[in-house]
Order: sequence, then C-alpha cells, then structure tokens
Amino acid sequence: MEIKDPIHQAIEVNGAEVAVLDSPEFQRLRAIKQLGFAEYSFPGATHNRYIHSVGVMHLAGRAFDSIFRNFQFSTPQAHARLRQVTRLGALLHDIGHGPLSHTTEEVMPDVGELHVSAYEKHRAPECPVDPKRRATHEDYSIKFLTDSPLSKVIRDNFSDIDPLHIACLVDGDLQVPDDFFIDHGLDFRPILSQVISSEMDVDRMDYLERDAYFCGTNYGRVELGWLIGNLTVHEKEGRMYLALNRRALYTFDDFLISRHHMYLMVYFHHKSIIFEEMLIRYLTSEECSYRLPASIADYVKCTDFQLYEHLSKVSSPWARRIAERRPYRMLFELHATDETPRPARMCEALEKEGIDVINASSQARLSKYHATQGVKSHSIYVVDQYDPMEKPVPIEQCTRIFQRYEETRRIERLYVAPENYQAARRLIIERKL
Repeated sequence: MEIKDPIHQAIEVNGAEVAVLDSPEFQRLRAIKQLGFAEYSFPGATHNRYIHSVGVMHLAGRAFDSIFRNFQFSTPQAHARLRQVTRLGALLHDIGHGPLSHTTEEVMPDVGELHVSAYEKHRAPECPVDPKRRATHEDYSIKFLTDSPLSKVIRDNFSDIDPLHIACLVDGDLQVPDDFFIDHGLDFRPILSQVISSEMDVDRMDYLERDAYFCGTNYGRVELGWLIGNLTVHEKEGRMYLALNRRALYTFDDFLISRHHMYLMVYFHHKSIIFEEMLIRYLTSEECSYRLPASIADYVKCTDFQLYEHLSKVSSPWARRIAERRPYRMLFELHATDETPRPARMCEALEKEGIDVINASSQARLSKYHATQGVKSHSIYVVDQYDPMEKPVPIEQCTRIFQRYEETRRIERLYVAPENYQAARRLIIERKL
C-alpha cells in the first residue's frame, strides 16, 4: 500500500504493517493532534500523531538502509528482521500518547494499576518500577505493545518478531529475552534504539519538518537527505552504535539548533502555553472529574474530541474557558537565561489587589547531553570516511555547539483574565514593577 504524505511524498507500507495501521489502537492516533493546543496559534497545525508515526516509520527505514548500505548481514532474513523491527518501533513509539498534550499525564493512574507484565518480567533489576509512580504515556505504550489486542495483531502478522522486541527499542530499560538483536556476534540493539530515540533520531527528524510545514514556519527545516545519507555505524566492544560522517557535522549542528528554536518560537508559543496552563489548573483541581483509565480497552476511547466534549459539559471555570476559547491574556513576557525574581514580585503585587495571575515558566536546553548525571543514553560517534586513520569519537567532542548553547533559555510569562488586563497593566506601570 502507498500512503500520500505532504512531507515525504509516497510512503510504502507492506501488508503486515497495514494490519497494525488498521488496528483500533493505532487508528486512535488519528484523533490525537500532534501539537495539542498549537492550532490556536498556528491554524494549520491540525495534523495528528497517526501521520507523524507513519512518517517516523518511513524515515526509520531510510535511516536503516543508509546506515547498513555497506554492511553484510549473516542472512537476508537477519537483515529483513532487524529492518522490520526498527520500522515497527518507530511506528509505535507514541502509541500510548494521551489526549491533547503531555498535560493529561496529570490524570493518569499509578503505573501499578496498568499491570504492565513486561515491567514485571523483563525490567532490568537496576531500573525497578515503583508501582505507586504515576504512569506516563511511555508506560501506556509498553502496555499497548506487550499486553493488548495490538500485541496479537503483531504476533499474527510478524512470525519472527515478538511485541517485546519492539518494546525493547522503545524502552531501553527492558531486558531482551533472547538473541533477537544479535547477528555475527554483534549486538544491534543500541543503534536501532538510537534510530528511534537519541539526539539524532527519526522521531525528531519527522516532527521538525512536519510541524514546520503545518505551522507555516521555517525554524524546523533541516537537510534531512544529507543527514540521513551520512548516517553510519560504529562497532565498540561487540555493540553497534549510531555514527555520523564528519562531513555532515554542520548539518547535525543545524538540526539541534532548529529543534531548539522550534521549542522557543513554536512549541512554547504564548497561546499554546496558556491553554496548557488552564488545563493543568482544571486537571489538578478538586472539582476535576476527568481521569484516564488503566484499562486499555477504555483508553482507546480517550481522544482529543472526547476530552473537549468533557470540558464542554463540566462547570469548572477553567474547563469552560478552554471549551469556549476564552483564555487568560498575556500580561508580561521575559526571555532570559538566568532566574529572576521579577515575575514573582509582580504576581504578589497583583494578587494583593485581588487579580488572579497564572505564572508560566517555559525552559529549553539544546541537548540532553546537558542533563545531569543519571540519564542513560548511548553515545553517537563521528567517523571520517576519507581518513581511515582518524578514530571515531563521541559527537559531543567534535562540535562546540553544546558549549555555545550551554545555558538554559527561559521564557517567563504572566497571564490574567481579559477583564482584569487593563487594571493589571496599570498597576505594573504605576508601581514600576
């Protein structure tokens, strides 16, 4: 089957993959918008996670072919098996995503209520799961993959791939029960996981291009053909890792910067942020009656439309404002790299005058290489195809992009009800806050 896509043009999907696409679990993603509330800022941004996931699968296949174009697998079956599981991991990486935005994770159940058997049987001992921890969309994804009707669809259509193998690419803390990812005595799991989730993964490649296209911006546009065409592999101690030819290093820099700017200019747009903040206020209030169910059969019914319908029927003022498109208005905005007490001072002064204020802080860093110790990730290597004497080195040692964008970018905003805007603005000016 061929899917027409405005980003990647014709996308080929084989018969077994069509069975996954046609499952109710995957079809649900048609009703989950990729960018949540962003359509109120960018009216074209109504694309969904269904077509994004199909695009990610397509790019995963392209990336696999580029990486292993000169690699000889032990058998054609081994090549086909690893390529297919990579495409499936990419296709299903977001299968558990909640309605509208990550905000609805506030009303997910404890992960213990999901009864994710894969965690119980195959989680690495050093990475236990606290059953009292609130679930995330990743937990639902593993549940969908390993213990749902979708699991049977996968088993029925892919004789040599178990749903757990796909889950092992989505969650790096799951233990592989067999030698599925081994060929020629080499472990391919690290590199295939990196294709799906890393600083240079196909998920980001698709959503940057797709979101930029539908939002009508240029921030996310990158040279994907050149970047993918220069992907390769580096073997270290029997494990295969993602690598990039040195000649494409500047494209990698541009890729990171494009993503950084998309966060600052699109994903953190003030209109999207205020709708998310109002939704948080409703979901965390005592009057909130909306909960995401632990039952997969019920979770399949949870879509953006179902949540909007709920918001339109309850009496909460926050829910009403969302349903009726009456958001708080932005009063103040500050872009900075350091924390500042000024927004807090403004909030205190306004609240003393009886003016309700929403204080929203959005933060972005260029890369997870900046993250504190304890974040588990595999290195991406840089290789020089024209200089065999040049040893592969981790990518963060080959570019100064991480140092140049070391700081955290902060956007501090204050919002008030439209009817309080003039009084709030006058108070700030008069008191020189």
